[in-house]
Amino acid sequence: MSTMVSEGAAELLRMIAGSRTETRASIAHDTGWARGTVNARLDELLDLGLVIDVGATGGSRGRPAARFAFEPTAGSLLVADVGASAARFAHCDLRGAVLSQHEAPIDIAAGPETVLDTVVAELGRLPSRDQVPAWALGVSLPGPIEHPSGRVVSPPIMTGWDGLEVPRVLEPRVGVPVLVENDVNAMAWGEVVSTGRMRDLLFLKVGTGVGAGIVVNGALLRGAQGAAGDLGHTHVGDAGPGRQPLCRCGKRGCVEAYAGGWAMARDLTEAGLEVETAGDVVERVLAGDPLAVDRVREAGRVLGGAIASAVSLVNPAEIVVGGQLSDVGDHLLAGMRERVAAYALPLATRDLVIRTSSRPQDAGLIGLVDTMTRWALEPGRLGEVLSRVGAPQD
Repeated sequence: MSTMVSEGAAELLRMIAGSRTETRASIAHDTGWARGTVNARLDELLDLGLVIDVGATGGSRGRPAARFAFEPTAGSLLVADVGASAARFAHCDLRGAVLSQHEAPIDIAAGPETVLDTVVAELGRLPSRDQVPAWALGVSLPGPIEHPSGRVVSPPIMTGWDGLEVPRVLEPRVGVPVLVENDVNAMAWGEVVSTGRMRDLLFLKVGTGVGAGIVVNGALLRGAQGAAGDLGHTHVGDAGPGRQPLCRCGKRGCVEAYAGGWAMARDLTEAGLEVETAGDVVERVLAGDPLAVDRVREAGRVLGGAIASAVSLVNPAEIVVGGQLSDVGDHLLAGMRERVAAYALPLATRDLVIRTSSRPQDAGLIGLVDTMTRWALEPGRLGEVLSRVGAPQD
């Protein structure tokens, strides 16, 4: 079976993939194509197994119209959601249904060679990987990413990564096209996809570190060098008791040095608690430890003060908090709400919603999968993808 796909059929596939179902009449109406053109392009996609007939739609008069939908099992996607201290590896269909997954510890500061060796090895451990041909690999990293090259640009905590074009290194090793995304951008987009609201959104990840993703008019705001949203390493000055703590990036007074999970663990350890990680901080807060609760609330105030200007400038409809520390809920959000209300413009905060993520464990994966599917269906890339993996079989 040929794996070539015509430009018109590829355009139709992108249209169908972006909707639930389509009929021949709705396709003709939306595109202006003649009936014969619609039929020919649909037949091409049906033959390739990229679109399926899902049955007839009801109607009050006349013959029921056949409905067509994107076939999410026509291919699959590999995901490596890499954080500062842990990574999640998954194999999904083209709609994001997880076929297999697991997590593994990782140290992003160990350098690209060590981390990428781990990525390749852990992807090879996914038991379902050989069952459905993979179209692409999506990698999220905790640093600024230049698009579309996938080059890491001046990452504050990723020693040895600056200037590395990750796809150039990984593609020969994994045998599929590689898309690289900033981890919080993936989470922000995953929140948009999972809720179905294409709104103005500021996503705040609070885990071991701190980062932000910004969605404006239904599109990610990346910035000129991919640095938009690098909140953790902006300067907040003396947000604590008369000191500017040293950050992991080597500077003093960063947001992360006050409000990152590692910074909270540092301060609670100095206060006499046995705390080593962000996860330990969460456990202490959920157990009701007053020192941990107070420290998290203060971190929330720092975060609120840090994003107040962004709220006034961008005017998001929602601020969504994800990451490991989002598990403490209002203990973190209360301080954020207090400072945002105090420092941001009243008009920008009048209807502002500040909440935790609707999919705290899956937002990054959901965002990566949706981004990869759109990317794989772009003009000029679909044919390349299919030629690599072969067309799906009926």
